[in-house]
Amino acid sequence: MKSEVYKITEDGASLGILLKESEKTASYANLNKKQTIKLRLLAEEMITMLPELLSFNKGEFWTECNGKTVELHVSLVPHENLTAEKREKILSVSSDGKNAAEKGIISKIKIAVEFMLIDYENCYSSAPAFFAYGVGGDINARPGVWSLDTYRNKAKKDNDEKWDELEKSIIANIADDVIVGLQENKVEITVKKSF
Repeated sequence: MKSEVYKITEDGASLGILLKESEKTASYANLNKKQTIKLRLLAEEMITMLPELLSFNKGEFWTECNGKTVELHVSLVPHENLTAEKREKILSVSSDGKNAAEKGIISKIKIAVEFMLIDYENCYSSAPAFFAYGVGGDINARPGVWSLDTYRNKAKKDNDEKWDELEKSIIANIADDVIVGLQENKVEITVKKSF
């Protein structure tokens, strides 16, 4: 089952739709109370990354449900092409000119979206190291896709600070995967969870 597709903006009322729709989807999937809370937590985590992204993108949200497998989807289309130069102007607002928000998994997912919205052919050369960590690496990996599962598997293998960061993350501990993919001029974020 696919829910209605909702237009979302950076305002709180618009983003509240994600919470309401996740609860409707939980009911439709016959999730118990604990599972419903986990789905709501995933929706809340998704909301935390959206206000800044929606300031330069048009957004849509929907859920998909097949039995007790649920996906939360956000599709973003830039108001105008976000080039690396425009992204640097956004970052220049920071006193040191760096993206201080590059810590935490939610921030990394958000930055992966930003890099896919930039001039895609050149985004790999200017992307931070964590971006490459979530791209490729297994047989099922698709080009132009950043995956939390791929990132998680590499971090577990390396057992470094990336793994410590994942252990502290709500979304990394609840979601089966978070996929950021490029499709034509859209970037889609998909949070997947099987209950």
